[in-house]
Amino acid sequence: MSDLARRPAAPHIVAMLKALALVFVLAFLAPLGVSTALWAFGDAPRDWWSADRSSAGLLAAPTHSRAAAIRVFSAPTVSWRGALATHSWLVLKGEGETRYQRFDYTAWGAPIRVDGFAPDGKWFGARPRIVFAADGEAAARAIPKIRAAIAAYPYRNIGDYRVWPGPNSNTFVAAALAAAPELGARLPATAIGRDYPYDGRWFARTADGARVSLGGYLGAAVGLSGVEINVLGGTAALDFRRPAIELPGLGRFGMSPTG
Repeated sequence: MSDLARRPAAPHIVAMLKALALVFVLAFLAPLGVSTALWAFGDAPRDWWSADRSSAGLLAAPTHSRAAAIRVFSAPTVSWRGALATHSWLVLKGEGETRYQRFDYTAWGAPIRVDGFAPDGKWFGARPRIVFAADGEAAARAIPKIRAAIAAYPYRNIGDYRVWPGPNSNTFVAAALAAAPELGARLPATAIGRDYPYDGRWFARTADGARVSLGGYLGAAVGLSGVEINVLGGTAALDFRRPAIELPGLGRFGMSPTG
C-alpha cells in the first residue's frame, strides 16, 4: 500500500466536514424536529372535510381604496404536512377594481384555481398570514406582468401538480412573482417547492444576485438581500435587507418581511 493510501485525511478537512455536519443538524434537522413536535402537540387542523375556510379578516374591503394591491398569503398545509410546509397563494386587485381575485395552485382538478376560496380565507382551518404586500403604483405596474406569467405558466394541466419537490402551489406563486422582480417579493422558507426550477433552468439571475437549483432537490441563492441554502426542499436563509433568519419548518425569526 502506498504512503498516499495510508495517509490519514488532513485534520483541517476532517474539521471542516464536522463543522458542515453540525451546521446541517442545527440549520435543518433540528428545526424540522421542533416544528414536527409543535404540530404533534398543537391544535392544528387534522382533516380537510370539516375544516373552516372562512375569511380570516386580513383584507380591507376592496371598495375601501381605488389603489392597486398585491397580497401573498401563506398558511400551513393540510394534515401532517403542515408540520413542515406552507401553502401560498396570490391575491390581486387592479387599480380602480372593486373586487379581489385569488389565485391558487392545487392538487385537484385543473391546478390553477381562480377565486376558489375567500381571498384571505383560512386554509382548511389554518389561519394565513400576509408574507408580501404591495400597493399603489408599484402594484399597478407589477400586476399586468404577474397576470401574464399566470397565463403562460407551463404546468397548468391536470396531473402537473407534484407535492414534492414541485411544481406545487409555492412553485406557482414564486413563478408569478418572478415576473416582477422589482417588487423584491420572496416566499418564506417554509414554502417548500418555491425553488423548483419551473422554467427548466438550473441557473438563473435574480433581482439582486443569482440562484442555482438542481431540480428542487438542492440549491442556493446569493444576493444583496441575503443568502439561502436549499436541501431537499427545506430552506435555511439569512435576510440582510430586513434582518432575519429563516429555518425549515419553523419559518422566520427577526424583522417582518412586510414591514
